[in-house]
Amino acid sequence: MTTTSNSSYIEPAPINKENPFESMMSRFHDAAQLLGLDEETYEVLKTPTKQVIVSLPVTMDNGKKKVFEGYRVIHSNILGPSKGGIRYDMGVTLDEVKALAAWMTWKCAVVDIPYGGGKGGIICNPRSMSVGELERLTRAYTSSLVDVFGPDQDIPAPDMGTGPREMAWLMDEYSRSQGRTVHAVVTGKPLVVGGSLGRTEATGRGVMVSTLASMAKLRLNPGRSTCAVQGFGNVGSISAQLIEERGIKICGISDHTGAYWNEKGIDINKAIGFRNGNGGILDGFKEAERITNEELLESKVDILIPAAKEDVITTANAHKIQAKLIVEGANGPTNAKADSIIYEKGISVVPDILANAGGVTVSYFEWVQNRLGYKWSEDRVNRRLDRIMQESYERVYKAAKDYNVSMRLAAYIVAIAKVSETLKYRGGY
Repeated sequence: MTTTSNSSYIEPAPINKENPFESMMSRFHDAAQLLGLDEETYEVLKTPTKQVIVSLPVTMDNGKKKVFEGYRVIHSNILGPSKGGIRYDMGVTLDEVKALAAWMTWKCAVVDIPYGGGKGGIICNPRSMSVGELERLTRAYTSSLVDVFGPDQDIPAPDMGTGPREMAWLMDEYSRSQGRTVHAVVTGKPLVVGGSLGRTEATGRGVMVSTLASMAKLRLNPGRSTCAVQGFGNVGSISAQLIEERGIKICGISDHTGAYWNEKGIDINKAIGFRNGNGGILDGFKEAERITNEELLESKVDILIPAAKEDVITTANAHKIQAKLIVEGANGPTNAKADSIIYEKGISVVPDILANAGGVTVSYFEWVQNRLGYKWSEDRVNRRLDRIMQESYERVYKAAKDYNVSMRLAAYIVAIAKVSETLKYRGGY
């Protein structure tokens, strides 16, 4: 693994690890120190390349205009065009978007795909908006960022509060500005407008591959192992479904309404069917008893998959975690201050930038197919995804052994080494 020459000690800035961007930066700093990264490269890699804030006046259904604030952060384009989702949520902040953009840089690097990191967001409540309002908001956002987006510049994707529908609107609005159809400007599209087979399941499938790879290292028998999955959206439910198919018993699941537990195992297909038939919530699911989300996180299982939001494992509950293995389906579910507690407890962690990189990997496949004008079969997509995830896991596992560090720090080491080496060859002013 190549490191940058002329290394020197890098004095860290004061860090508030409760802030998502600073939490990510603390891990970046630790990995950079272990790599012996020189100060100049450190400064380049820690600083977002571009931060854009846009005001979006949108006509609401009542005829009145409402102004929304949107963001797009490009953290890096050293490896290639920036890549990252667009989040619609009332809790969106510039710091959060900066953190998620940086995570995308390291995520793309750790699975060795030619993208930098980007992320976007709009402060809004999509659940309270009509389809027409959401379409106008999405088109306004796209129009404001038409000079930022592009298949060779910055490629958005779905995130919290967005999905294939919003990506189709974005693709159409961008295409109108170019006077031609540009499928490759965005990924996560519906199949009929250039989406890829296997994309919906990709993040969950990557979590499953990472889980099985870790279980092999820990010598955990799938047929005798138990698992709890926090979060039952796309990532959590598909992870649970695929993991259950491999013989692992899912004892706990949860969503925003609460957590559900069955010591004998939950039938995940039944849970998904119930959720789909009840407006996307598990409230009232009778196949399991109701517990709290806190009880689920602290339950006595072999595997814990946090697949909801950031900072659910903190210093307040890290010492209560009983799982032998944590596989991070969400971005940033473990607060930086809790890392040392988890590590000292001997709990193995597959970090977010590796575990949930299946989504961006198949997004890359979608972009490749769009550029080729040729669709791959679902089997081909899955085989290539499985191979990349397995190879990436082995690279990170080897770095963890070589540096005698956690898998999290090892993932950052692998990613930073790749980006810094590329920067060295590309040069600068």
